Amino acid sequence: MIEIKVPAVGESISEVTLVKWIKKEGEWVERDEVICELESEKATFELNAEQAGILHPVAEEGATLNIGDLACKIDETAKRPEGAAPAAAPKEAAKPAAKEEKKAEAPKTAAALPADVKATPVAQAIMSDKQVSAANVKGSGSMGRILKQDVLDALANPGKKGGSAAFSRDEKREKMSNLRKTVSRRLVEAKNTTAMLTTFNEVDMTRIMEIRKVYKDKFKEAHGVNLGFMSFFTKACTYALLEWPAVNAYIDGEEIVYHNYCDISIAVSAPKGLVVPVIRNAESLGMAEIEAKVMELAGKARDNKLSMEEMTGGTFTITNGGVFGSLMSTPIINIPQSAILGMHKIQERPMVVNGKIEARPMMYLALSYDHRIIDGRESVSFLVRVKELLENPELLLIGQDPVKALLNM
Repeated sequence: MIEIKVPAVGESISEVTLVKWIKKEGEWVERDEVICELESEKATFELNAEQAGILHPVAEEGATLNIGDLACKIDETAKRPEGAAPAAAPKEAAKPAAKEEKKAEAPKTAAALPADVKATPVAQAIMSDKQVSAANVKGSGSMGRILKQDVLDALANPGKKGGSAAFSRDEKREKMSNLRKTVSRRLVEAKNTTAMLTTFNEVDMTRIMEIRKVYKDKFKEAHGVNLGFMSFFTKACTYALLEWPAVNAYIDGEEIVYHNYCDISIAVSAPKGLVVPVIRNAESLGMAEIEAKVMELAGKARDNKLSMEEMTGGTFTITNGGVFGSLMSTPIINIPQSAILGMHKIQERPMVVNGKIEARPMMYLALSYDHRIIDGRESVSFLVRVKELLENPELLLIGQDPVKALLNM
């Protein structure tokens, strides 16, 4: 009988939560097969079987475990069951007819259930058969997972999301995840330990939208990624950060640590809470490289696959509340960093251009910063510089006007 213990996942991590067992008591597991899912205060990771054998879980789902605690035992001396096979391929090959029969049903399930909505297999089957949209079903399972009863409630109460009764006063209690507890602690710490102030400006997105309209198809064909807004904002911020180094610095005790590089943290809303993966040396990356990195990190965040290294560090943060419809906000600093840029919804507004009123796609920008290290002159100048670079995207090529560069001005 071998013991599987909780592994060390980072210097600052002392405990984890056992989210769920992938394999159950008495089941046969193969070597390196995933047996359970663990969650630290920063990331979710999987625990693998060290040997093939019969699994005997020790820790319960939802339990908080210290590093080195016993998670389960595996009886490696047990005889392999007749139905167990080392690989999944033989099982799939054994039922070709069943796979063919289900091919016709697959599109219906995919159409009824968006990629970001999770449901049990039984719930998916009922939704597909009854043509129930996931938007009309309120999941009551963990992390909003749709269960069989949720679908049945929706069918029994058409028009009422989740099938909840009129004037219902039901309540639900759910234990906070380690990630959510960490986010809560860090946000309060940021408010209590920094002299936080926010300055605002607005940017005319006309030129960027024109560029995207003309080049987005060719850009995707050439690089395999979409030309989004994040690459423009990231590139603009790197130029402005190098010009105003205090915005890219942070306080460490009685010292100020300046960075000659820009590691940009991108705030992403993941299923289990807010995470901020980092784009390393963004100042040295091209537009396509930035877009590819954003897509990679956002995908990992949605699947809870971000590593500790991908979420640590960062010298400056960008958050985009505009994707949720936010017109203006005051973002909270991602400590120990000293500043964070908030992007918002693009909305057409009447603007005076050359003495005439024109409808322009405008976006409010918000820069929250630590006034202990960044003065008003630096914060406002930084934001004005970002605005200038975004309204004149040609400047993003070398960071300044080509004519002025030619004349060495």
